[in-house]
Amino acid sequence: MSVMRTYLNLDLSGKTAVVTGASSGIGRAIAEALAEAGADLVLVGRNEGRLQETIAAVRERGVEAELVIVELTDDDAAKAIVDAAMQRFGGLNVLVNCAGIFEPMPFETQPLESFDRQMAVNVRAPFALTQAALPYRRPEVAVVNISSIAGYAGFPQSAAYCATKGAVELMTRALATELGPQGVRVNCVEPGNIRTPMNAAQFAPSREYEKPLEETPPLGRIGETEDIAAAVVYLSSPAAKFVNGASWLVDGGWAAQ
Repeated sequence: MSVMRTYLNLDLSGKTAVVTGASSGIGRAIAEALAEAGADLVLVGRNEGRLQETIAAVRERGVEAELVIVELTDDDAAKAIVDAAMQRFGGLNVLVNCAGIFEPMPFETQPLESFDRQMAVNVRAPFALTQAALPYRRPEVAVVNISSIAGYAGFPQSAAYCATKGAVELMTRALATELGPQGVRVNCVEPGNIRTPMNAAQFAPSREYEKPLEETPPLGRIGETEDIAAAVVYLSSPAAKFVNGASWLVDGGWAAQ
């Protein structure tokens, strides 16, 4: 009698996931999707009110969750997050570095302070948190960094942001090669244009901003946060056990043109 093989195991029951930037947008969608897959969560952000909304949403899915309210650029932020995961859940299996900032402006007028802020949040913070988490990881850990299509292609008035996301891409590959032998998979998701609270102000006034973005990718629509969350669940799960050092474009086909 033949035995049926299981090809798609997305079950994260009994695992603990840390998600930064979990208070809204892509981060919140990732937290909710990981909860649906069964993971308990450590939700990290700066806005306690919005984090409380996220924690309510994930608990509705039957999992446990812990809040950590920190400024990721603080030197003690990484330790506070890891300590929370250890004290509540005894370790962690999944780390999603999602928090990020975007300060678009012309290159010739962008102050170095803006560059430094974006580098601190988008690159230094995930570097520090991944490093701090390593001693407390459980077997077969998955790290997922949220980059951007701006880490794949250049865009005007985004030199600093593109630089940070390009750094995230290469950091992902470097860590994949270094940590892979220790059983740690490190991958990256590159969202295209996604409808989030960060760009809500641009979408809201009229269709002048939105319509060209719908027409540009072959799929003919703007991405939703759930599109990114689904990719993160897969990369976090046992189904992706042979995926390491990958950068996944989730952009509706924009980069394929």
